[in-house]
Formats: sequence, structure tokens, C-alpha cells
Amino acid sequence: MSFFYYIKKYFKMSRRQRKSELKSTIWFMPFWYILGAVGLSAFTFYLDYIVDVSLYLPAPIGFSGQTLQVLLSALVGGVLTLSAFTINSLLVALTTFSGQFSSKMLVNFVSDRATQHVLGIFNGSFIYVLLNFLYVTHEEEEYIAATPVLSILTAIIAAVTFIYFINHTTTWMQVHNISYNMNAKSQSVQTALEKELAPFHLDKEIEPTSLPADDEGKVLTSHQSGYLQVADFAKLVKTASREDALLRFDVRIGEFVVEGTPLLTYWEKGSKIHPERYFKSIEIGVKQTEIQDLEYGLIKLAEVAIKALGHNDPLTVTNTIHQITDLLKRIGQSTNFSPYLFDQEQQLRVILNQKDFRYYLHKGFASIREYANQNSTIMTELLTMISLLSKTMDEDVHEDLWEFARQTILGFDNYSLYENDCLYIIEQLSELSKNTGHQEDYLFLLEYMLQRVSSKSAATVPQKATGEHEQELS
Repeated sequence: MSFFYYIKKYFKMSRRQRKSELKSTIWFMPFWYILGAVGLSAFTFYLDYIVDVSLYLPAPIGFSGQTLQVLLSALVGGVLTLSAFTINSLLVALTTFSGQFSSKMLVNFVSDRATQHVLGIFNGSFIYVLLNFLYVTHEEEEYIAATPVLSILTAIIAAVTFIYFINHTTTWMQVHNISYNMNAKSQSVQTALEKELAPFHLDKEIEPTSLPADDEGKVLTSHQSGYLQVADFAKLVKTASREDALLRFDVRIGEFVVEGTPLLTYWEKGSKIHPERYFKSIEIGVKQTEIQDLEYGLIKLAEVAIKALGHNDPLTVTNTIHQITDLLKRIGQSTNFSPYLFDQEQQLRVILNQKDFRYYLHKGFASIREYANQNSTIMTELLTMISLLSKTMDEDVHEDLWEFARQTILGFDNYSLYENDCLYIIEQLSELSKNTGHQEDYLFLLEYMLQRVSSKSAATVPQKATGEHEQELS
């Protein structure tokens, strides 16, 4: 594909999508550094050959033309070598991330501001020194000051940047930083989405019976296959208000659709609407993005945990579960938002397709639970985090938390546990039952768990565990 194709593709995107795509590319930031290097080189030429700044500086600072060419040729080779080492380190890091954690993390590392600035510094330094090398002559009587000083400083900056990049890469690859950065990225997406929808939310109850019937609406279908990446809600509300229409999303942001899939249902209240105006506010692409998709962040974190399970790395799994818990708490707060968007006249214009907290809880933890294959350590950590969520979240999600824990416990069918593993799981289950008000259900699960204890300790565990926990419940 040609260069002009990519340029045309970026111009077709919405402003938010274009900004996200440019951040995830590796060439955008170095491009600005190269432009800066060209400008700095022109300024250096101006200082040496127009102003002749060497007349105002001490003599030892300057170089003759021939000596300066030797210096610049060495600097060009040195900066290029550092750039090669940097690219090699980058490729090693990307390969490690892809194989050990998740291929989806490549975008996170490439879009990291520090990574892009490092690449920009090396490219800019090389272009700057190379341009300086081109216009220096071999004349012995030529006396130059600004070019050697600034070129040496540029090489020093490149050397220090190389050390910084090695430190940045090794720090970024640490487990806690990987999961934390992914969590922070998802939370920033959530915050931006909440800020975008806040002007259209009202403290106003909408009865489902007051909404128009489905058979009275008309359906807008997708013209192509792909993922629903972005929706410009402000523009949709404005257009629906102008045409006096009501829109309802039939798919969620991030959901895959095929050509002909119903995207929107609309009801005309006034004049006939123009469907093409609404399609301009919706972006469908070939990949999932985190621009407005909260679910995608959970999936990426869960994939890191699953990869770590395959590599027998419980520390990574545990740390990732902690970050998923923090993200779930934030998502649980945002799912309380009303799916109804109103215009300035407080008229209902857009109805979103939202999932409840139970759906996101399943997306975050269910795949880890499945691939853990009854690993008691991972299961205990999952129940611990669910118990922690029950202490910090509203009571309306307590039923969902308990139900997930109950299904997790019942998944131990035909599986034996060691005594201590069973006791640790029971301890977290007991705490969760108190927080969610399911003490009676807990007794059944307690008996069920005690039956899973291995035969070597079966004679001692039931009496001790049952006595302790029944006394707590009483």
C-alpha cells in the first residue's frame, strides 16, 4: 500500500480516532523530532555562516573545517550505532512482550510516550549531525564554533538517552508496571467516556413502558463488517434533536458486526430523517480499540493472566488479578450511569446498549478461572478480590459477586484439595457471605468444600473447619 493511502486513511477518521491511531504508531513522534533537527541545523548554519558567532567566543571552542568534518563523521557513525542498538533493544522487547504476555501489549509499549520520545531523539540527532556534516567545507582557514559545540551536545544527549531507554524498557517489562499501565490506560478511557456523556445525562426516570414499541421503529444496518469502534454521541444527540428522532443502539461499542447487522433503531417523530447523517457519527474498523471500549481493557488484562498461567508464573497472575479488581470497581461505578441521553430541551434522543456489572465481572475473571484449571492458589486469590469488592461497592452488585463466587466453588466438582487450601478458600467465602448477606447459602458451600478435602486430611478438617465457621455464623 502506498504512502498516500495511509494519509487518506487518516483523513477519513474522526478526530478522536485519528488522535488514537497516531499515538499508537511509531513514526509520528520521530517525524516531529526530524523536523526539529532540520530547523536546528538551519539555525546552526545561521550562527556559523551568517552571524559568525566564532568571533564572539574563545578561540579553543572553534574548529577548522577539515578537523570538524572528521569530528562530525565520527559523530554520525556513533549516533547511528546507538540508534541501531536502540532499535535492536526495541525489537527484543516487543518479541518478549508478544510471546510471554500478550500481542495486544505491543500497541501499549509502542504508544508509550517515553518510547516514542526516545526514538524521536535518536532520529533527530542523526539527521541533525548528518546535515551539519553536509555543509562543512575542507578549508583550513575556516573557523567554526556553533556546529561542533551543538553537535557534541547532541551526541551526549543521544548517549544519555540510550541509557534511559534501557532503563525504561527493563522497568516497563516488570510485571507490576505492565498490569498497572494497562489498568491506567483503561481507566483513562473510562474517565474520558464519562466526561463525554455527562452533559447528556439527567436525573430523570424513564419508564420502559413509555418508550415506543420496537415494531414502530426503523432499523439502520451496517454497510461493512468489522468492530464498532467509536460513536460521536454529541453529534448523534444533536442530529436526532434537529430531526426530532429517537435513536437506540442495538450493538455495543467494541462489538463485532457483519454487513447487514442492525446497528441503530430509530423512531421518527417529525420529518423523515436522513440515515447517512448518523452513519457519519459511527466508526467501524477492522480491529478493536480502547477509544470507548471498556471491555477491551479487561480482555487484555485477562489475556496477560492467562499467558502467565501457561508459563507457570503465579506472581504475574496474582498481580494482574489485583489490577482487574481495581478496574472492575471503576467500571461498576460507571455502569450506574443511565443509558438515556437527552438534548438541551431535556428530550430523550439516544438510548445506549449497556451491559451490567455482572457481565464485566464475568469478562474479567471467568476466563482466568477457566484456564486456572482448579488451581487453589489462583482460586483463593479470586475469591479474596471478590470479597474485597463486596466491601467497597454498593449493595446492588453484591448478588452478582456472590453468584460468581458460588459458581466458582461449585466448579471444584470431582477435585480434591489439601487441608490448608480448603481452609483458606473457606475463610474468604465466609467473609464474602457476611458482606453480601448469604450466610445460609454459605453453609451449603462449606459442606460442599469439606467434601473436596483429600483423603489424608479428611479425618481432621471437617470437625475443625465446621466448628470454627459455624461458631462465626452464630
